[in-house]
Amino acid sequence: MIARRLRTAGRLTLDLLLPPLCLTCDSVVDAPGRFCAACFRATDFITEPCCDTCGAPFADPARAGRMCRECQADPPPWAQARAALRYDAQARAVVLPLKYGDRTEVAAALAPLLLRAGGALVAGCDVIVPVPLHRARMISRRFNQAALIAQALGRLADKPTVLDGLQRLRRTTALEQLSAQQRTVALHGAIAIRPARTATLAGQRVLLVDDVLTSGATARACTHALLAAGAASVSVLVAARVADPRRH
Repeated sequence: MIARRLRTAGRLTLDLLLPPLCLTCDSVVDAPGRFCAACFRATDFITEPCCDTCGAPFADPARAGRMCRECQADPPPWAQARAALRYDAQARAVVLPLKYGDRTEVAAALAPLLLRAGGALVAGCDVIVPVPLHRARMISRRFNQAALIAQALGRLADKPTVLDGLQRLRRTTALEQLSAQQRTVALHGAIAIRPARTATLAGQRVLLVDDVLTSGATARACTHALLAAGAASVSVLVAARVADPRRH
């Protein structure tokens, strides 16, 4: 009880000296990791209706619970995917400081958003695994943003995480400027289960976590690696996804 009061007093003192700021602007908020009212209104949260398989939002409410044409034409290997935010300028203002600006505290702020968007996926998984970084990129960046998000989500949801379950066997070229087909080619054979984690993940319902889903090539490569190593199923949960509102 005394320790709890001391922690509370310390947190209040810190807030007085360094008041918590909005995730995407300099406005003071009532607690760390929150949006101010204006930024919250500007944030595009992905909700139903969306594709039941990939989580892409539909423009037509009548499409709720259905599969988009893209998934019908080329079904992804995962069971379901969900995203918290549409990847627009506002979402980039949240995600990119984590990825490139050493704002590691953003991972803990994203975890509740992921849990809200993919609560059923989190509840139904046995273990959470992040998309891996190649060791060279890990050295230059000093952390894996997907692993930080997965760890924060695991703590929040009381789910085990295997942060090193997957590995990148080779360094791939930067994917941002590549087409979907080029990303698939670049990632072919680049991701695998870490041998020491094969027994841990075999037979498990895995929730794969990443910061952004663009073409889905990285998530597909990770999912194929997990299923090939014996995972019972794989679902995908990301902070933000590129989404076309005209998707049908």
